[in-house]
Amino acid sequence: MDDATLMTAADLEALHSELAELEGPRRRDMAERIKTAREWGDLKENSEYHDAKNEQAHLETRIASLRDRLARAQVVEVAPQAGAGGVVGFGSVVMVRDEAGREQRFEIVSSRSAAPGAGQISVESPVAKGLLGLHAGEAVSITLPRGTRRLTVVSVA
Repeated sequence: MDDATLMTAADLEALHSELAELEGPRRRDMAERIKTAREWGDLKENSEYHDAKNEQAHLETRIASLRDRLARAQVVEVAPQAGAGGVVGFGSVVMVRDEAGREQRFEIVSSRSAAPGAGQISVESPVAKGLLGLHAGEAVSITLPRGTRRLTVVSVA
């Protein structure tokens, strides 16, 4: 499962809930909206109908995307002490230092829970992939869109 999408059980449940909402009530509402717009006459110049059809396409694209993520989902449970033993892994909170001496804190989470501005990075991000498996004191060079960054792991919790 090379292209697995790592997530917590809570993330998986949230995906199932969103998919159920989209495939149930949202699809029914969209079908009703299209039906109503169709009744307004000439479809060629019916902007409400065309808008509804466009929104339906977006809805179906989102459903397909969710189904794909669910098919690739691999649930990873975060141990109460993630990173125990000082190894960076899913759920770890990692303090790193860059070559300029600046320290930064990252929590490695699922792509669904990622909030980079809050220091929560996706396990699928280049930085997280570079840090996975490292211990405190180890360093890694990570290629990013804006160049290469060298990070040294200060601590793992």
